[in-house]
Order: sequence, then structure tokens, then C-alpha cells
Amino acid sequence: MTKIITTVAFLVCSLLSAQSQYEQGMAKSLGLWREGKAQEASDLMERIASAEKSNWLPNYYVALINTTEAFNPANKAKVTALLDKAQTAQDNATVLSPNNPELLVMQAMIYTAMIVQDPMVNGMKYSPKVMELYTKAKFLAPENPRVVFCKAEFEMGGAQWTGADVKKLCDEIGYSVSLFEKFQPESPFHPKWGLDRAQEALKNCQ
Repeated sequence: MTKIITTVAFLVCSLLSAQSQYEQGMAKSLGLWREGKAQEASDLMERIASAEKSNWLPNYYVALINTTEAFNPANKAKVTALLDKAQTAQDNATVLSPNNPELLVMQAMIYTAMIVQDPMVNGMKYSPKVMELYTKAKFLAPENPRVVFCKAEFEMGGAQWTGADVKKLCDEIGYSVSLFEKFQPESPFHPKWGLDRAQEALKNCQ
């Protein structure tokens, strides 16, 4: 038994040492986020971004983490600071990777969080911008599951005011689920989130 434990420990250490500092840092940050330690995850991603100056992914995750936290009602007092940090990271990522569908979705999510924060003030201002971003993203990447799902989800939220066809939107969400199930990210750290949210949204459609 001791030999087995020693062998496993050696293999784990070998795998870790084979990883680059970037890979170790990304894995650690995403692990912290999964554990509910959003602030620590974001701080680590910022440090990775400062070292990986040509890589858009660390800034993308800074934006994603902080925007996700901004949607949490428990963080109401911190929403402005969270979204400011998200937007700064988003801007940095966009400079590195313009016309990136994942970043277009991210910008739409930031604007959506602003709408949720203050619907009366921000609804008219940002809703057209959100739809413009999703339309562009869908033109660039019609089979990206996050593009298809997030666009439909946003339209679903406004259907009562816009008169959008809810059945058609439910079909779009169902289509996004099928896209999620066959989606292959470019690397272990490229965006792959959304399947659980899409499945839940589809369940509520039916």
C-alpha cells in the first residue's frame, strides 16, 4: 500500500511539474472559483494576466468572475466596483482578441448586469447594445453554444415587453443544449460553461 501511495504521489508531482506556471495558475484560480472563493480567484487571474500579456483568457475570466458575482443579490453594495473591474478586464481582453464571439458574449453579460442593477435607468440604454453584441456574435459563430443560449436567454427575459415568440426562444435554448453537448473547447482553459444553465432554462420552458 505504501508503495502504491508513493507511486501515485510521484505521478501527481510529475504531472504538476510538467505543467507550465500558466497552466498551474489557471487551474488553481478556476479551482478557487469553484470553491466559492471568487475574490481570490479574480486576484490570481489578474496576476496571471499581467504575466501573460498576449493571452486574452486570464482577463476574460477576471471579467466573468466579477460579472457573475455582480448578479448575486448578496453583492448588491459591491455591484459597481465588481462591474468596473469586469469592464477593465474585458477591455484588456478585447484589445488582444477583437471580434472574439466569447468576448462579445462577455460584454453583453456585463451590460445585462448593469440593466439588472438599475432597470429603469439602464434598460433602454443597454438593451439595444446587448442585442447588437449577440447578433454580431451569432453571425461570427452561429454554432457557439454560449452565443445561442445567452442570446435566447436575454430575449426570453424581455419577451413580455418585446413580444418575442417564446416558443421560438425555447427551441433556440433546446438547440443550444445540443450544441453544448458536442462542443469541444480549444484548450482546457477556453470557455466551456453554460450547459447546466441551458438545461435548467429548457426545463422551465416546457
